[in-house]
Amino acid sequence: MTVEVTPTTFTYVYFDSAYIARIAQRLIGLFHLENHNIRIDVNETTPLAKMHIEFGDPIVINIQSGAFEDFSRPRQQSEPATTQSLGRILLKVRDRLSPEFANAPAYEDLTLVQVAIWETYCVARLSRHDIDINRQRWLYNFRNRHGFNDASDRAFEKIWSSNDLTWEQLQNISDTAIALVQ
Repeated sequence: MTVEVTPTTFTYVYFDSAYIARIAQRLIGLFHLENHNIRIDVNETTPLAKMHIEFGDPIVINIQSGAFEDFSRPRQQSEPATTQSLGRILLKVRDRLSPEFANAPAYEDLTLVQVAIWETYCVARLSRHDIDINRQRWLYNFRNRHGFNDASDRAFEKIWSSNDLTWEQLQNISDTAIALVQ
């Protein structure tokens, strides 16, 4: 397994590529992705936080620098933000590599509702690895896509407390919560 971070030297933000690689290596070990080469391409020219996966050898994670940035100190790297962002995307890598997520839509075809359920599932699993997660932030994000009601909260709790869901199970939980609102 290799982890490569580009650029190796940042010019627009105050990030450290070796630091990003160390965090990634720790998470790769936690998520049992050691058999895969990973390249993390950081676009340091934008404060946005979008992430995208390209499968191949290596698996390429394209990530905008806002995903690693300290919210209170612009252009500075944040360990929690770096860990949370890399953790979310690496869990999606692991999911996509498993047969349980074979029917998940392509990244560009995911709806906002589908993004919300998958993000919830990822951050919930991160929280069980003692990675600091703002649960309320993700509950609010989930409610924005599923409604502010008891059915939505029950769906969120079911996803939050689960470890081994398939894509179909995630989609079913989401669809049921939305149907109960209509």
